[in-house]
Amino acid sequence: MAMKKRNKVSAEFSMSSLTDIIFLLLIFFMLTSTLVAPNAINFNLPGSSQKRVTSTKNIDEIRINNTGRYYYNNRSITLIEMAGQLERLGAGKAPKSESVIIAIDKGAKVEDVVAVMDLTLKYDINRVLAPEK
Repeated sequence: MAMKKRNKVSAEFSMSSLTDIIFLLLIFFMLTSTLVAPNAINFNLPGSSQKRVTSTKNIDEIRINNTGRYYYNNRSITLIEMAGQLERLGAGKAPKSESVIIAIDKGAKVEDVVAVMDLTLKYDINRVLAPEK
């Protein structure tokens, strides 16, 4: 009597476990991407609603060199003295406009630039970054 072997290979493939894993990964990445908050600085971009034109002759200049020294209108100044200057500028007590150009020398530290930008943000002063080439 001949016995037949019943070794049939099934050609079916179950996709349900694979789709479960894909959906779990999708949910995981969607949740983690909403939790990540980028560390960025908010800039006030120019808009068309503001019609005031500022002359470049009246704009103060803050220069930050690569050694960490600050210059306010080509005069060497400390960060504390600059805070007083920017406070007067923001309050409208200064004869110049309420805008500054922040000129950054190549190799200047990011911390120095952020310190000046924090001061301009604190006293509500418009700023333009002009990195050195």
